[in-house]
Amino acid sequence: MSRSKVHNVDDSGGDRGFSSKDIGSPGPLPRRLYQVWKGNNKFLCGGRLIFGPDAASVLLTATLIGGPAITFCIKMLLLIGVVNPLFGYIVLIVGSVLTVLDFLFLFLTSGRDPGIIPRNSQPPESDEACDAATPSIEWVNTKVPDLKLPRTKDILVNGQTVKVKFCDTCLLYRPPRASHCSICNNCVQRFDHHCPWVGQCIALRNYPFFVCFISTSTFLCIYVFTFSWINVLRQGGNLWKAMSHDVLSVALIIYCFIAFWFVGGLTLFHLYLICSNQTTYENFRYRYEKKENPYNKGMLQNVKELVFGKIPPSMIGFRTWTAEYDTGGSVTSEFEQGYVRKFDIEMGGSLRKEGEPQLPSILQRLDYSGLDEKLKRKEREGSAAFDPLFLPAHLDSKCPKQQLGNGLKISSGHRIVDTGSHQIASISPLR
Repeated sequence: MSRSKVHNVDDSGGDRGFSSKDIGSPGPLPRRLYQVWKGNNKFLCGGRLIFGPDAASVLLTATLIGGPAITFCIKMLLLIGVVNPLFGYIVLIVGSVLTVLDFLFLFLTSGRDPGIIPRNSQPPESDEACDAATPSIEWVNTKVPDLKLPRTKDILVNGQTVKVKFCDTCLLYRPPRASHCSICNNCVQRFDHHCPWVGQCIALRNYPFFVCFISTSTFLCIYVFTFSWINVLRQGGNLWKAMSHDVLSVALIIYCFIAFWFVGGLTLFHLYLICSNQTTYENFRYRYEKKENPYNKGMLQNVKELVFGKIPPSMIGFRTWTAEYDTGGSVTSEFEQGYVRKFDIEMGGSLRKEGEPQLPSILQRLDYSGLDEKLKRKEREGSAAFDPLFLPAHLDSKCPKQQLGNGLKISSGHRIVDTGSHQIASISPLR
């Protein structure tokens, strides 16, 4: 079993988990990928549910939707004995179905992978030589000396040139229509926007559910608004007097009227984006740069692509086992390379200039203050000013001694490096 990949697969191709022999093998203990993921996502149910860092806003959204909707359903349930039972039950059932669907689409939008692109542990190899002083080359030369990567690349999409950018965080060239979400800290396929109301990026894999969510919310607002007015007008007589007798319906009318302008306007805007095959990000960017949309296939084809298009599977298996979470490098590799070649972009890591020596990170964390004071005290007392760890005590008694001019005795198993000073500059073992 490879230590870098600890995901076991049986003969039939299925995941068989881990055995006691696998867990006892040397190397870092295996963990689920979601447990070591560098993005800002929050995971529930063992990595099965994926939320954004602001997932708590989902509770607020659910309260803003569910509070008025459930209140309306309860009121209609109480009015069944007063109004026509058939009318009351139909209004109640339709209102309940719309409320449940709204909650369902909210959950499907916020609790699934929006289309996160797997990040690279190392920059890709450059397939072309670039001598121009672009920001990308300057950045790569600062981090990885022997690598040159252009900041952007041009690719053809439907006969039009589209630029793809290199992501400094994920260390990859983003696919067309992808973008890096600064809130979730992930590159996402067909990125539309990060919605704070659902606490998740809206992108390739959850955009259809998002459209259904805002559309259902709009219909729910219109539904509650309409039948709340019917409940008020049903009483007859003076309008103001009827409104004073049914304050709850008046409150629902005002609330739904305000909410409609928000969710209704958002729904109309996204219907326009669907018909033109744009994302929110592309709409503002192309309008600013005065470019044509290379993905527009005509209104009918654009709508068909969203309605009948298949949602692709997730590119990342967050529940797979992995041991590749020790990204800080090993002591051996740091000594062999002479300087640290691995770095962590997200944590702001940096390297020294090429050729400069650098201690491994494990040695930099050691406390040398006590050792330094001990050596200085021995030097003042006139005793040996070197660490006895150079020669074990049980071997020191067996080696002949040589007397030096300053009274310092060292074993013959070491040689003296004379630097012209009265003190011994260094002592190294004979080879």
